[in-house]
Amino acid sequence: MKTIVTVILGIMISAAQVWAGSIGDSVEVRVLSESGSELPFYPVSARYPSKKVYAEAIKGDHYKIVVRNKLNRRVGVVIAVDGRNIVSGQKSWLKNSERMYILEPYERYEYAGWRSGQDRINRFYFTEVPDSYAASFGDQSAMGVIAVAVYPEVQRYEPPVQYRNQLSGSAPAPAAEAPAPSAASERKRSAAAPSAKSEAMDRSAGTGYGRSEYSPSQIVAFEPERRSVENMYIKYEWRRTLCKMRIVSCGHPYPRNNNRLWDNGGYAPPPPGRE
Repeated sequence: MKTIVTVILGIMISAAQVWAGSIGDSVEVRVLSESGSELPFYPVSARYPSKKVYAEAIKGDHYKIVVRNKLNRRVGVVIAVDGRNIVSGQKSWLKNSERMYILEPYERYEYAGWRSGQDRINRFYFTEVPDSYAASFGDQSAMGVIAVAVYPEVQRYEPPVQYRNQLSGSAPAPAAEAPAPSAASERKRSAAAPSAKSEAMDRSAGTGYGRSEYSPSQIVAFEPERRSVENMYIKYEWRRTLCKMRIVSCGHPYPRNNNRLWDNGGYAPPPPGRE
């Protein structure tokens, strides 16, 4: 049996058609600005079970990703911002082996920043690409995308209590996870990669590594299913870019950029040079 060690945390709690501000069937995902207002969503056609929307980012705004579990079982959610896992800070492929947050049945949580320790986060805020957390590692491969993959917990048969003491043998030891590459090694690899940035990318939005805040969490055991039941992608852009894309009724078609999360379906360390 594979056991994934995860983190559970939360604060309980032609223009395209505009959605009410939430996306998802198994879980509901919203994005809230610091003022409490919801970012409106503009739907995009996507292949099932993926869902895609556009949203407008306002430069300098801090924001939260709000997730509500709509299922009657625990789920794990892998959340990536600009292609980076918000718990570990590592490049994310939305796999069930990554660090994830756990939601109890029907519960709602707010994720407001990069997890920099078990009791600390650094806040999300909308910024230019060069100032973003992902770009600090030389990674612009999924810039401007908030991605959520939903993994229900594996449900196994449990014998009645009166028979449990009759079972012999010990439970198998949890499978050890392969160590994630260090931030230093990833920076070294990215430094060797081509550093050219497209003009279009520089005009796009990204998410920064903002102010530090207290945010306690605890480690729990969770065995996710092998496949996600739903993937959601929120592509946030400045208003002028949404205009060029004719999402909000003006401008010219937006030039297509390769973005591995949008097109293709440990803890977060500080950006390089920042202690």
